[in-house]
Amino acid sequence: MEKNKLSYMNQSNAEYIDGLYQQYLKSPDTVENEWKRFFEGMEFSKDGGLSEKDLNVYRLIRAYRDYGHFEAQLNPLQNSNSKSEELSLTKYGLTDADLGQHFEIGAYKGTLKEIVESLKRTYCGTLSVQVAETKPRIREWFINEMEKNLENHKISKEEKLNILRQVIITDSFENFLHTRYVGAKRFSVEGGDSLIPILEKIAGSGTKIGVEEITIGMAHRGRLNVLANFMGKGYGDIFSEFDGKAFDGIPGLDGDVKYHLGYQSVKETANGPCAVSLAFNPSHLEAVNPVVQGIVRAKQRIRKDTEKRKKVVPVLIHGEAAFAGQGVVSEGFQMSQLKGYTVGGTVHIIIDNQVGFTADVVDTRSSPYSSDVAKTLLCPVIHVNGDDVEACVRAADIAIRFRQEFGHDVVINMTCYRRFGHNEGDEPAFTQPVMYAIIKNHPTLAEIYGAKLIAEKHIDEKGLTALTQEKMDNLQKILDEVRKKPLTLKLMSFEGLWKGFRRGELKDFDVPTNTKTDLKNLKKVGEVLTTFPKGFTPHSKIEKLVEQRKQMATGEKPVDWGMAELLCYGSLIHEGTSVRLSGQDCGRGTFTHRHSVFYDVKTGEPYTPLKTVNLEKEFCVYDSLLSEYGVLGFEYGNSISDPTFLTIWEAQFGDFMNGAQIIIDQFLVAGESKWYQMSGLVLLLPHGYEGQGPEHSSARLERFLQSCAQANIQVCNFTTPAQLFHALRRQVKRDFRKPLVVMSPKSLLRHPKVVSTLEELSTGTFQEILLDPTVKDYKNVEQFVFCSGKVYYDLDDAREKAKVVGTDKVAVIRVEQLYPFPEKKIHELIKSSKKLKAITWLQEEPKNMGAYNVVAPWFDHKVHYIGRDMRASPATGSPYKHAEEQKEIATQFLELYKK
Repeated sequence: MEKNKLSYMNQSNAEYIDGLYQQYLKSPDTVENEWKRFFEGMEFSKDGGLSEKDLNVYRLIRAYRDYGHFEAQLNPLQNSNSKSEELSLTKYGLTDADLGQHFEIGAYKGTLKEIVESLKRTYCGTLSVQVAETKPRIREWFINEMEKNLENHKISKEEKLNILRQVIITDSFENFLHTRYVGAKRFSVEGGDSLIPILEKIAGSGTKIGVEEITIGMAHRGRLNVLANFMGKGYGDIFSEFDGKAFDGIPGLDGDVKYHLGYQSVKETANGPCAVSLAFNPSHLEAVNPVVQGIVRAKQRIRKDTEKRKKVVPVLIHGEAAFAGQGVVSEGFQMSQLKGYTVGGTVHIIIDNQVGFTADVVDTRSSPYSSDVAKTLLCPVIHVNGDDVEACVRAADIAIRFRQEFGHDVVINMTCYRRFGHNEGDEPAFTQPVMYAIIKNHPTLAEIYGAKLIAEKHIDEKGLTALTQEKMDNLQKILDEVRKKPLTLKLMSFEGLWKGFRRGELKDFDVPTNTKTDLKNLKKVGEVLTTFPKGFTPHSKIEKLVEQRKQMATGEKPVDWGMAELLCYGSLIHEGTSVRLSGQDCGRGTFTHRHSVFYDVKTGEPYTPLKTVNLEKEFCVYDSLLSEYGVLGFEYGNSISDPTFLTIWEAQFGDFMNGAQIIIDQFLVAGESKWYQMSGLVLLLPHGYEGQGPEHSSARLERFLQSCAQANIQVCNFTTPAQLFHALRRQVKRDFRKPLVVMSPKSLLRHPKVVSTLEELSTGTFQEILLDPTVKDYKNVEQFVFCSGKVYYDLDDAREKAKVVGTDKVAVIRVEQLYPFPEKKIHELIKSSKKLKAITWLQEEPKNMGAYNVVAPWFDHKVHYIGRDMRASPATGSPYKHAEEQKEIATQFLELYKK
């Protein structure tokens, strides 16, 4: 073959390439893998000439590696795929006339036609990869998988027959439900049947390379099939759920629809056992993603797998429209490599039905693939045709091995279809007539793969029919038995680390919890908190803060909020309870009150005193990314997996919980009722009206209180450091777990009256209500004013200035725990007053917000109201108007002394 010389090329390019080649000849491993591949097998003329066409062919090879997926046979509903300009010969200075020429470019040898055909087989078949945007090392790994590691993906006859059995049980289960429960919603997997073999392969290959446990999160599509045919949930249990009798006789469990339920089991694979669990999931698509990753983080900690994170793997199964459209997906990718939230990589499986509910792809995303969201993390994507189950199994094997090697997220984008509508009662042809005309006549995966194995003589028609009939007969037998004797849902709530715990009831809140701690140990913790390591140079303001805290630690000064909080964490760690705290700027604290982490002003190195209290236990504090939805979901997942930790999420401002409302509504407040899912998660939500405007005043107390029922959560608004100290300790000292929502303070963090003594911390206990310290005899009280939180100190200041303290006429009672509402104590207090004329609820929030509308009916008496009138916005943005409104509340309060 005649060669053009280097001089015919752009001179700078020629010199650069020639220099790389000389370097390659001396030391092949010193050049990048991409160039190493290029030079391997290249034939150079004796005078150093390099063919420009060789370089063009190399560029074409690179294009197929990067963009072959655009011409891949991925869509089972299309006979041919569109052509991509990225793969045209002309783009690389080649023509059809060159197809007969011979080239030798690295591993590719032969005519250009043969090279192109080989590239098409590798990258344009039913499996392809999208790795152009990934890091070079990752791209090289995938090129090696696609081009050289073919022996690893040969499937034996035994494996093929096993895959066939998986496909048949998947198909038979859906057909059985379709004919026995006509019109019932089941969100079948049909069209995406390869999902079950994919999961089987992830488990089978995973256990071979260190995986001990897989935790799955998914929405509805295919969930029942995953539960039955991958998780091993009994068919009888599922049939009982269809019959509506599964939740009978379980106190306190309202239950959920069958395609939201979770499960856990141990799966036997050829390489050993694998624990598998499927997280409970609401209808809010993708909301379960961060929850699963939080669960996995805790499980990795439990299995002592926090360095390599190879033993526990999260698998998230997505619908394509949800993956592209839901912002929490992006939040999850951003969290994936952060030290506080990494789980060593997630395997994502997108079931791309090519339709979102009823909408066409052109209406549900702006990118070519739904998986393009993963580009934010330079994440590799394996594209595969759902009708080629063997390619799907290969994709699964590649994905789990990649995850184990790189500790990075990976996506399997399975293009398939949805045989029925969004649910089985829906008519998809209303909006997708063309697509569903094709689907109507399209063979099932069981038919396609059965025919393939018959053609390969691995099975005959008779054997295939027998397999299917055997499955259907077995299902019918189980259904007949269940109809005679319905099964009750088997609860798995109190297993593993939850063993010994129980479900808390309202009556349990009337029983005090011992939250005392040894004073000597508390002082030792205080010493740790106020001692810098040798050679550490703190900020000058921090030095002053620590000096004050030293006095608090010895009892010379009363303890403020920040110090009480840290002493609480330290005392728990000393006693054997680990603590995890995360949120935006929570290490320092939004209001610079916490300072759980110090930074050396010379080196920038952090020092966290609480980490040294008890080296066998952990204090984990993480400044989170700017996310509420994803981070709160992650911490909820942490809390439901490990009740031995005190797990806390702090919002930068309480108002920001709006961004996590889905997690709050669907998981935090309803998880116990729907799924018997217990959690001890603490939410610290800065709340209080101080003239900072509508977005920095209210943690939406009313929303939490409106969600309170069945002893599901605790809602508190503390006014002393000791109250916080004991409430947090109470979270882990009881034998049950409930979420704790705290309206935490801002201005009170440094208020001179908001202090407690070391003795109140060490020997005290949590008080649901705090009495008025100015009242001597409650028999003389004529007016009870109930309030909660920071407004108490506004009232206290107002009455001091008005000099009405000490009359016993008005008693201001602080309700520190708003739910469960301390009815018994409040009613006893009211009964003690023989001269009572009126009861007032006073708050600084608008009347239609705050606690008033919820708590007023819980009193046995008529309750008057003092506070802001009803508003659309939580607070004014004018500092002047805010001051006037606060003054009016105080004025109305002082009027009570005149009545």
